[in-house]
Amino acid sequence: MVSSAPLPVDLSGLRLQPGSGLARQLYQALRERVLDGRLPGGTRLPASRQLAERLGVSRNTINRALDQLYAEGYVQGRVGDGTYVADIVAKPQPQPPVADAPGGTRSAARQMLDAHYLPPPLPGPPRAFRVGVPAFDLFPFDTWARLSARFWRRPSPARLGYGDPAGDAQLRELIAAYLRSSRGLQCDPGQIVVTCGSQQAISLCAQLLIEPGDSVAVEDPGYRAAAHALSIAGAQLSGIAVDGEGLDVAALERAGACRLAYVTPSHQYPTGVTLSLPRRLALLDWAERNEAWIIEDDYDGEYRYSGTPLAPLAALDRGQRVVYVGTFSKIAFPGLRLGYLVLPPSLARAFARRRAVDIRHSEIGTQAVMAEFIAAGHFQRHIRRMRNAARARRDALLAGWPQTVPGCQSLPDVQAGLHLSVRCDSLARERELIAGAAAVGVEINPLSSQWLPDGETVRDARAGLVLGFAAVPEAQIESALQALRGAWDLPA
Repeated sequence: MVSSAPLPVDLSGLRLQPGSGLARQLYQALRERVLDGRLPGGTRLPASRQLAERLGVSRNTINRALDQLYAEGYVQGRVGDGTYVADIVAKPQPQPPVADAPGGTRSAARQMLDAHYLPPPLPGPPRAFRVGVPAFDLFPFDTWARLSARFWRRPSPARLGYGDPAGDAQLRELIAAYLRSSRGLQCDPGQIVVTCGSQQAISLCAQLLIEPGDSVAVEDPGYRAAAHALSIAGAQLSGIAVDGEGLDVAALERAGACRLAYVTPSHQYPTGVTLSLPRRLALLDWAERNEAWIIEDDYDGEYRYSGTPLAPLAALDRGQRVVYVGTFSKIAFPGLRLGYLVLPPSLARAFARRRAVDIRHSEIGTQAVMAEFIAAGHFQRHIRRMRNAARARRDALLAGWPQTVPGCQSLPDVQAGLHLSVRCDSLARERELIAGAAAVGVEINPLSSQWLPDGETVRDARAGLVLGFAAVPEAQIESALQALRGAWDLPA
């Protein structure tokens, strides 16, 4: 029976619903009244017996609610004088952020991000001819799942706390051994820092190897995501031309003092050319003479279709000027977010410390499973499978591509990598071909978007198409090529 006796405070409207946490309901109702001022500071609350009678609940329910209010500081007890509402100054409600007015001030970091950011990824599973992804359909997910289950079934307690920011020790040992055998890159685990993909590796280099205002050389056209990371760090980018032998080192020499050069020597992105040996030696000489750094991004070096993969710049480096960037994304899948740096010994400690400030350490399960994946021989077998598949998919594209596409050059010879590029006569023709492809569900990237902005209208000489050939099987490649013939009004 609910008592109708009047209370010394106004609790009108307070109703408790039976069977759904009475103490919690009462606590929330009283707290709300304290916060909105209906129970001002200094108000003496009724005794627990009075509240119990008024609300028709047990004194235990009242006491549990009051105990929680005590614990959180909403009420206070005065010895021999009952329970009082604490003096709480109401906090002003947060105001929604005000949008920047035209001509208003913003932080330099936000202004920089308006110009340097990565576009959102394309939705859905890969289609022909998506760039930057390998053959997901060939990854041994059953093996990966088995290794992952084994690790998480009974993980060592020593591996469940905070990990080494440089990465799992076993994984770093195996990466070093793999690079020694497959690339001729003599390194030890102490030179390796595991990262969340190659983009984080490049970003770390930008943060630690340059100062705001430093001049940095990048390939032009080149990998724009790397250029964004360098620009965010304050670099003044100097675009260096790329020809049939890769980065034009003579043009780099003419560019003046550069603190760093970012290159993709094994398979230049996006043109697909390989940096020749004379250019490699000249680039290393430039770095040593100028006390400059080289970031070598070997993003798809495993994919070489004639002979063995080329020895990286880092394997030729005698002056300790090369930072090598590697990734598992092009052999496994980008969603894995697992890459690594091979650093000169003098830099390894600083890179690990800097990374710890941002992310503490990489997720341990992925590292441990990858280590076992490599140690058990699955990784090398998968590389061979992926290389053979990419070669077959390249052949399907080269064989099925129309002999003549008006306004578009012939496809180049492709001896490495997961993509190719072909020049177009004009930007208008580039846009026309890409729009036609999109209309039939085929993905083609514009070459013109891979150049550094130079303040001028993008020139026709920069037009072209960039096509990835590894993402889908040959049958889908053939279907996509047939669709392109129809979209581009070419003979079947």
